[in-house]
Amino acid sequence: MVDFKKVSEAPTRPGTRPESKTFDVADLYRGPADGAETRTDQPAPLDEKLRQAYYWIVNTAIISPYYDVEYNDQPPASYTFGDRKVTVRLPTDQSYSSYVLLPLLNLAVRRRCLLVGGPGRGKTVIAVLMALLAGYSLKEVKRSVQHGQPQMTIADLLGNPLPSTLVSAADMDDVKIAWRKWLGMRVKIIDEYNRIPTRTQSALLTVMADNYAEMYDHIFECPEASWYLTANDEAGGGTYQVIEALRDRIDVVVGAFHFNTRFLNDLLLRIEAGIRPEEIVPAEIVFTEAEQERMSREVLGVGLPGPIRRRIEFFSSHFEFFEPAAAQLEYMTKDTVKLAGVDPPTLAVQESGKDPTRELGRQTNNGLSVRALMTALVYIKAMAWFRGRAEVELEDVRQILPFVLHDKLVQDPEAPFFERPENEALRTDRVSWVRRLFDESNREYDRLDLDKDDPVARFEAEFEKGLEGLAAREVEARLVKIERTLAEWAKGRKFHGHMYDDVLKLKYLHQRYSNYLRWKRWTA
Repeated sequence: MVDFKKVSEAPTRPGTRPESKTFDVADLYRGPADGAETRTDQPAPLDEKLRQAYYWIVNTAIISPYYDVEYNDQPPASYTFGDRKVTVRLPTDQSYSSYVLLPLLNLAVRRRCLLVGGPGRGKTVIAVLMALLAGYSLKEVKRSVQHGQPQMTIADLLGNPLPSTLVSAADMDDVKIAWRKWLGMRVKIIDEYNRIPTRTQSALLTVMADNYAEMYDHIFECPEASWYLTANDEAGGGTYQVIEALRDRIDVVVGAFHFNTRFLNDLLLRIEAGIRPEEIVPAEIVFTEAEQERMSREVLGVGLPGPIRRRIEFFSSHFEFFEPAAAQLEYMTKDTVKLAGVDPPTLAVQESGKDPTRELGRQTNNGLSVRALMTALVYIKAMAWFRGRAEVELEDVRQILPFVLHDKLVQDPEAPFFERPENEALRTDRVSWVRRLFDESNREYDRLDLDKDDPVARFEAEFEKGLEGLAAREVEARLVKIERTLAEWAKGRKFHGHMYDDVLKLKYLHQRYSNYLRWKRWTA
């Protein structure tokens, strides 16, 4: 008989970082013997508990025998199949199914996750399981799910004014609102959000973006929550088109996998046992509210080494720069073109001297917003934390970026890069496309040897020491070095995206030093 409530034995990932124990006043009064007794009785660290939840879901609750988030600690064995040379790798380190992993990371960081895929692929079940892991009962969760449908009004979503107070109220302050209970929950589920009318979407946007609901001048403050939205259409279409601002608030997009028919026997066992995964969540993997708060803090405490941050900066710098957009440097961006109502590809032909198949920025119609970059950093830290790491590794960035940037980087499917036969599949496979962009960016970073030769980093390090007490002669010397660096770069015939942010940074530093030098001379 299969034990459907069996939780993986700890540790699920041996050799992970030690738990950072929180301070307890009672520790001051414990002797050495007391400490020896209590240490063996410590609960599992939260990252270990979340991994146990992951393995219970993939091994028991949701049949997801996929390992698309691949890690390797040594070169993996690989095989090629078919005329298209499909590569299959066998990961050598603990790897994961994104369909379960990303919703769990979303629970840890309390952000907004969109689950997309055809009907019957378990999207709603995954979302419900996340709410159960947060400590809610199945009855509470079922009643709290907001089912998108064309007739949904703002009152259906948020609540209703009490009729008696509407009649007797002298002003709006006297009106009482019966708020919907789901607004106060720490896990919020919106099923088929692309079937919600546009006006109601605007009300939903306020709750998602600002954590409050408003009706008749009354405000309901919502707690920090993990959001799970589902849609059958990856493009966001449905009964109603999703408004752009609402789509922009979604932090991570996860695609539902198909059912692997070689696991039909697992379905049969569930049918015969009358088991539904949402009814048998083990108590050992349920998180209290305090544990969820602690998870979020621990994730943010994961270190991001400078060299890895620099590679993220370099990758992000490829996409916003658009030389034909303007005459002045600061306005040479794709956003300038968008605000002008012009289609970027129509202007792209004016860029000459650069290989359009190798220029990463030519593959997108936009750059990365501040919100997208902040979201990426949070999920990258969460991935490292889930793996038991004290610091982010480069592979964490590579594995997470495709899910965060899935909808944030708008692909230009007509770009020359996609005309090559070997790249055609990347028009539809956005996860592999973003990962390919990151890999190409890293190759260019290595070619330029930026880990060893990065003049902007040296200028930054000098500037970060502060201006106070800096002699005028030293400021003049730094200004000369900046001007010489720009002059050297200007000798090149091509202006690439990664150079754009560097040039702007040097212009910024030059202005700061110039202002300081002017002040220094005035005070003298």
